[in-house]
Amino acid sequence: MDRRTFVHTAGAAAVAAASSPRVLFASANPFQPNPADGWRVFEVTTSVELSKTSSATRVWLPLPSIEASDWIQQRGSLWSGNATRLSIEREARYGTGMLLASWGSGQESPRLEMKSVFATRNRSIDLSRPGQVAALDKASSRLYTMATEMLPTDGIVKKTALDITKGSKTDVEKAKAIYDWIVENTQRNPKTKGCGTGDIKGMLETGNLSGKCADLNALYVGLARAAGLPARDVYGIRVADSKFGYKSLGKSGDISKAQHCRAEVWLSGFGWVPVDPADVRKVVLEEKPGLSLKDDIVQAARQTLFGSWEMNWLGYNFGHDLRLPGSKGPVVPFLMYPQGENAEGRFDSLDPDSFRYKITSREISSSAT
Repeated sequence: MDRRTFVHTAGAAAVAAASSPRVLFASANPFQPNPADGWRVFEVTTSVELSKTSSATRVWLPLPSIEASDWIQQRGSLWSGNATRLSIEREARYGTGMLLASWGSGQESPRLEMKSVFATRNRSIDLSRPGQVAALDKASSRLYTMATEMLPTDGIVKKTALDITKGSKTDVEKAKAIYDWIVENTQRNPKTKGCGTGDIKGMLETGNLSGKCADLNALYVGLARAAGLPARDVYGIRVADSKFGYKSLGKSGDISKAQHCRAEVWLSGFGWVPVDPADVRKVVLEEKPGLSLKDDIVQAARQTLFGSWEMNWLGYNFGHDLRLPGSKGPVVPFLMYPQGENAEGRFDSLDPDSFRYKITSREISSSAT
């Protein structure tokens, strides 16, 4: 039997068993777009189709969990499928939301589909003009300066951060010094599996400063925290081609392998500031052959990506070191890929063809930017 339900993921966690679907949304029609002032509305669909189960099977899909009135607004999610049980889970520390689906042994053709609709618009902060921004609350300041398993803030990380920011007098100067250091000293490694793991201590100890977004932007976050600046990774996925001419910085249609981690740093007088040094290195490697940091197209990206994001991208969550509810497997360092497991172990989330999931995106509406 096929069941459907709407869930509005920005509120309290909801539970929906397949035998008792619920309808929860913020407005009369959460899928009715209302773009204005540069807003664009997207629908992202994640589909999972598994083989007949030989044991109890669980799948976790990342739910869009970030609400920020100036750049991203969640419109709600719709699920359908034949799961024996389905629930909306929310991890307490970071507020990371996920859709958990379960099937029993012997289930023919397990399937799950989730459609999420969100509105977004480009972010850009003028860092030359501080404003009257309230201080970050103490709980958030503690959370986003603390060490995690992959983001230690002592030892070589602390030493490197202090060396980079030596002589910097303001938060902006510290944040920019770390950004420039990442851009100038790291490389994007096309052989890195997925988006990387974010083992920043290992990167610094070995001197191998290569990887992908979850490595390079995690290095930014860890160094910023070690320098006393609240910072966080933002895990998500690209949903549209770039409107600024960068073929390497966008993806539309089938986005099953378009996951991308960004970063934010909290700066006094500005609040949360978007940064993305990893995408500067992506432009160098992928935009066209033979580019270096001296080329105009790279310099433009470098200037833009300290303080701005093109929002052809969906942010899922800020979570680190997450234990998947109901899982017997290991903690995941972050959640931006579908996850699954059965009695034989965890599925390979980086191989959608083997795992048998597909993620697609389409733009519903947009206004003039």
